[in-house]
Amino acid sequence: MVVDAELVIQRDAPISTWFGVGGGAARFATVQTVAQVRRALEIDPALRVLGDGANLLVDDEGVEELVVKLDPRGGIEGNELGRVEWDASGAVRAGAGANLPAMITEAVRRGLGGIEGLAGVPASLGGALVMNAGGAFGQIADVVVAVEGIDRAGRAVRLERGQIAFGYRASGLEGLVITGAELRLTPGDKDALRARLKEVMDKKKGSQPLRENSAGCVFKNPVLDRDVEGVGGRGQRVSAGMLIDRAGLKGLRAGGASVSEVHANFVVTGDGARARDVIDLIGEVRRRVLDRFGVTLATEVVIWRRSPA
Repeated sequence: MVVDAELVIQRDAPISTWFGVGGGAARFATVQTVAQVRRALEIDPALRVLGDGANLLVDDEGVEELVVKLDPRGGIEGNELGRVEWDASGAVRAGAGANLPAMITEAVRRGLGGIEGLAGVPASLGGALVMNAGGAFGQIADVVVAVEGIDRAGRAVRLERGQIAFGYRASGLEGLVITGAELRLTPGDKDALRARLKEVMDKKKGSQPLRENSAGCVFKNPVLDRDVEGVGGRGQRVSAGMLIDRAGLKGLRAGGASVSEVHANFVVTGDGARARDVIDLIGEVRRRVLDRFGVTLATEVVIWRRSPA
């Protein structure tokens, strides 16, 4: 362990992800303030940012770059990155480390609508912004007013909603270390919001393997570049899970990893699984879907690999 003026840096630390497998970080620090983020960037401008680890797979060899974990504990005094400030009008200011599911629950409790459709999405706010988290019931971009962060040169950046290139599972924010955001929610009926939240969660519980080790949907839903018989027409976005299912890949295994029998776009890990098993399985699923339908699947899950020497 190294104690810096602003940071405590651990050596050879584990990286916790929802897959429950994978390598660690050669250097690791938990950050609570913008000043700590800036100091971390001075130490390693190529640092990697860890939110909730819900959409992440780390290769078994781990990573050499400094990994900074955004502390989600909003109740800790001085933790700027985990704090959430609420206004009855619907204005919300939150640090990038804030836990999205907790924010959703609190918003509904306060009678503020706009993010209840993201129920069941495990993420930090910063991670949700980077990937524009969402699904059939909405996306985080719908409520964003502005995003704040630090660029790799240590400069403060504020981007208004119109300056952010939000798209399907994309934001263009990857080069920025997000430190916080302003959101605009809509005051509404608490009972109706609770009912909506329950409806979304019930649908996900019935269609996703929420009790198993997984990182949610592995692949983005692709846009067809040509007509595919029985699937859809050129320019149509179709379900990756449907393609994987129709290719007969539910239950396909690689070591301790398997394609979920509940939802084909989920890879779950079991006893003895390694990150390499998941990576191999992802590659095999992509190959078989390409062979079957001529469609190339792109990963939604982020994979961290050790940089080449």
